[in-house]
Amino acid sequence: MSMFDEAPQRRGSNSYKWDTPSDPDIIPMWVADMDFRTAPAIIEALERRVAHGVFGYTKVPQAYYEACIEWFEARHGWRFEAPWVIYTSGVVPAVSAIIKAMTQPGDKVIVQTPAYNCFYSSIRNNGCELSANMLLRDDDGSYSIDFDDLEERASDPRAKVLLLCNPHNPSGRVWTRDELERVGRICLGHGVFVVADEIHCELTYGIRDYTPYGSLGEDFLRGAAVCVSPSKAFNIAGLQIANIVAADDDVRARIDRAININEVCDVNPFGIEATIAAYRHGAQWLDSLREYLWVNYRLAASFFEEFMPDYRVTPLEGTYLLWVDISASGMNGAEFAEKLERDCKVMVSPGTIYGPGGENFIRINLACPRSRLFEALGRLSKL
Repeated sequence: MSMFDEAPQRRGSNSYKWDTPSDPDIIPMWVADMDFRTAPAIIEALERRVAHGVFGYTKVPQAYYEACIEWFEARHGWRFEAPWVIYTSGVVPAVSAIIKAMTQPGDKVIVQTPAYNCFYSSIRNNGCELSANMLLRDDDGSYSIDFDDLEERASDPRAKVLLLCNPHNPSGRVWTRDELERVGRICLGHGVFVVADEIHCELTYGIRDYTPYGSLGEDFLRGAAVCVSPSKAFNIAGLQIANIVAADDDVRARIDRAININEVCDVNPFGIEATIAAYRHGAQWLDSLREYLWVNYRLAASFFEEFMPDYRVTPLEGTYLLWVDISASGMNGAEFAEKLERDCKVMVSPGTIYGPGGENFIRINLACPRSRLFEALGRLSKL
């Protein structure tokens, strides 16, 4: 039995995922957090910190920066410097602050859609306009970048920022080095700043390795800010910790000012301790998690192929999020998700919230014990 086959009871714990649905019979497979306990090393580090009993204002220690740098160098072949790191409370606040720093109201922000729904609110909240570079859907259901359209959008003088999601949420693509370099050359050529959201970077499955945007070369790195966090991979989103890596001094100063204007410049002691523990002692646990999630994906994909073949599953390269085309139902994503919740007692994310290109999809969170996955799939089969 895997350690991931057992999970604590989350309903009644003030869980956003589990306590939002009022019906206790609903299986929630929507918001992107996992139903697993985090790595034991993280729990032990937090227990030691709680035992201290004093939780005042927190200074981020040098050990924090060292843990982050050593992890990315050893795990992903990308070395950055401690002065490049700006810590904040999450990747969404980071993205919002970078947009504030690098745009003026009325500017355009390019997003490769369908895209993570919070991107749209970050753009709106900064008075900017969406420029949708819709991804292309290939014959096998996977996605690729429309580079001709990206070039055209980047050439617009009002386009100032590209939000790049790698691995991509919700499509599950992990962009190749060649794809990232092509994106980077287009953006550099037109003076478009790249904001790389790489929060799912640890959750890939060997089909394609994650390439940090910051590892492409100095020119690419200085025209970008990379947002990372252990929150998705280690299931610690509630501890509210993330990092922005920005190598250019002027860019970093602008982002730092925006972080302070948005008042997301402080982090809590638990996020710091959890990050250090994750990056120093969490590798083996993470590798086991990835193996478990990959089997969950294969089981879910096989289920749809056998029992619901009209609904096409997008091949998964990264994340734990299954992106399913439900256009054969004659409903849009919101209608289909509502039907699943009402008739099957399974709660998923409607593709409609992910913007252009997501209208006929649903997103299913696979990060749960296998018994729960089987129960949810069994309910879907009764549609």
